Amino acid sequence: MARGDLFPPLEPYRTGTLAVSGLHTIYWEEAGNPDGAPVVFLHGGPGAGASPTHRRFFDPRRYRIVILDQRGAGRSTPLGEIRENGIPDLISDLEQLRAVLEIDRWLVFGGSWGSTLALAYAQAHPERVKGLVLRGIFLMRQQEIDWFLYDMRTFFPEAWSTFVAHIPVNERGDLLEAYYRRLTSADPQTRMAAARVWSVYEGACSTLLPSPELVSASGEDNHALGLARMEAHYFRNNKLSPEAALLENIDRIRHIPAIIVQGRYDVVCPIRTADELHRAWPEADYIVVPDAGHSAMEPGIRSALVQATERFKTL
Repeated sequence: MARGDLFPPLEPYRTGTLAVSGLHTIYWEEAGNPDGAPVVFLHGGPGAGASPTHRRFFDPRRYRIVILDQRGAGRSTPLGEIRENGIPDLISDLEQLRAVLEIDRWLVFGGSWGSTLALAYAQAHPERVKGLVLRGIFLMRQQEIDWFLYDMRTFFPEAWSTFVAHIPVNERGDLLEAYYRRLTSADPQTRMAAARVWSVYEGACSTLLPSPELVSASGEDNHALGLARMEAHYFRNNKLSPEAALLENIDRIRHIPAIIVQGRYDVVCPIRTADELHRAWPEADYIVVPDAGHSAMEPGIRSALVQATERFKTL
């Protein structure tokens, strides 16, 4: 039987930075087996950054694990920078990093926003992708953005009430614009206050059962600032054209082996979106975890993702 828990903690054997533009420098690291099967981990958010736990989805004896912080996120600089930051830029960064690391083709693993970027990258460069592991599907459509901003209150009214309370009543007709103004304010305190509320809102809605640890981590300054600014920026300025592009371009990647993992009770990225992706792409394996929300750390999702990487070890 394939294992179902995370692999033991491990340290990277190599780290570096890559100047991808005159403004942005991205952090990257490699862990596991230098001669193993290459896999790249794409974090969520956008803006959430990667963590040491993310190395543990992969068997370090068999995988060459590549992890990066996307533009404006985590250890990449400048933190929270929204200029020169769009989907084509992130796709270009992945190609630059792949070339620098002398990797011909790699497995691409992405959850939430990472699934968006993984699909966009694979559709742009299918010849470079050996397989896809996708979790908590987000396709960057207006209905999904509106759900996050307004309709998550259906299940988390308390968290949404705190989220909306940060905005004056006369601005609540357009929460994205109201938050964007604050997150891009010249005043650091205004930016940080809005970022914490936004990030904690998402953290509070990300698990099936309450997770005080996740909510607390969501309020940490660097995480909150990167996450909130990047999400507001991408939601406002980087919509796909056409809106359903990631569904409409599935034929470009239909031949690539893929596993989709989705929590039944994912409120941040509801299962309806994953279902639409699977119906457009029935060749992909589709795993619905019956007792999980959004977070990759939900026990059932964690197990399904590790089993997916175990299946792909010999790809």
